[in-house]
Amino acid sequence: MQQTLLTMIKVNEYYDGAVKSMAVENKDGNFTVGVIEPGNYEFGTASIEIMTVVCGEIEAMLPGETEFKMYKPFESFRIEKDNKFKMRVSAPCSYRCQYI
Repeated sequence: MQQTLLTMIKVNEYYDGAVKSMAVENKDGNFTVGVIEPGNYEFGTASIEIMTVVCGEIEAMLPGETEFKMYKPFESFRIEKDNKFKMRVSAPCSYRCQYI
């Protein structure tokens, strides 16, 4: 008999609902999947985060950088703990974020 582990999904909203994510923790770790409407955003990290673009494009300015870099589907960027980073999005997109 296979045992099933139930997991609660937490929904997060930022910037008046322009950024939404669903968070879950399972045997693979902690992660969120989300969508972002066009706009300019700044986020802080409480742990190491690895963001992967799923569809669309995200321009990100990472800590210590002076220019934005474009990330396309299946490209990832890493932000260390206790840092802030900026994102620019010109069309709706989606992402996956893993917390380490």
